[in-house]
Amino acid sequence: MSKDQYTTERDGFGRLLADREVWRQAATIPAAGELTARWLEGSSQYQPGTFTPGIDEETRGIAARLAELNRNGLFTKESQPGVLAEGHAQRAYLTAFCTTEAASALLQLSARTGLVTVAHAPGEASRASIPVTVQQDEVVTVLGSSESPVTPEQLTAWSEEANDALALVLADSWYVEIFDPVWGRNEILLPAVLKALTEG
Repeated sequence: MSKDQYTTERDGFGRLLADREVWRQAATIPAAGELTARWLEGSSQYQPGTFTPGIDEETRGIAARLAELNRNGLFTKESQPGVLAEGHAQRAYLTAFCTTEAASALLQLSARTGLVTVAHAPGEASRASIPVTVQQDEVVTVLGSSESPVTPEQLTAWSEEANDALALVLADSWYVEIFDPVWGRNEILLPAVLKALTEG
């Protein structure tokens, strides 16, 4: 395989394999956060565990703020904006891996604002169902479950998508889910999370 072929080759999901190689070196939360920020900004076409080369249309409006969070202590995994429309309602939320210090700051955010932080300690395999997306009166998205890799299968999946070192870091990290309980509100959550991370 020529060098040019390698830099343009894509996997079965359309993700650029050259961008995947950078993830082989990411062994910390800040490194994973920086690479996630680049993906959100469109300068990377590979994101572990996200089986598409780029962000979806819904994320475009919040991508810049998510990138900023990824450069300030989080490695975000999922997110959505608040939406309130006919037959469709969403609570703004984000989920992320982070350090103990960041988790503490985000729990304090939950204590002093109307936002809610659900924090999962390293190794915790919790299950709950907090509705955050409803379509035609049916709940279609819930929060409340830890996504930290705790089983051998989960560790293997993260190792294959990124690298062994990052998989172990994530297994030893906090996993947080932060959401705005007000359906459809979209201007509060992300600025408040950034302030908690940067100002304590």
